[in-house]
Amino acid sequence: MSPEELKSLMSRARRSLRSARMLLENGDHDFAMSRAYYAIFHAATAVLLSQGVRRSKHSAAIAAFGQQLVKPGRFTAEQQQLLQTAFEDRSESDYEGVFPSRAKVETRLAEAGEFVNAATEFLRSAGFDVSETKS
Repeated sequence: MSPEELKSLMSRARRSLRSARMLLENGDHDFAMSRAYYAIFHAATAVLLSQGVRRSKHSAAIAAFGQQLVKPGRFTAEQQQLLQTAFEDRSESDYEGVFPSRAKVETRLAEAGEFVNAATEFLRSAGFDVSETKS
């Protein structure tokens, strides 16, 4: 794990949030739900990597998040549940053709934003600079 890798993952998380908002505004609720999940997933992956934990499968990363971060009290059970629920919503949207309501996507986007902010704060408190660079 390198600081650049963490910064890149957090950048992807923030970009996924922005993309989700644009997709929602264009009426692409299913794609917006998918991007909201990926915002959460990239942030969770960055936090796991900061702890020396790398998982290649989504389900393994979700399980590791619970074991490595929720169990010791660094993140909440609610944040773990959000990660799991967002994964399920993304799977329904991407693979089962479920078209979520605007309200559901807006809720998920707000939760995703809070998750990304919590991950950012966690990483900063651990001494990692994950701020966005302006180009």
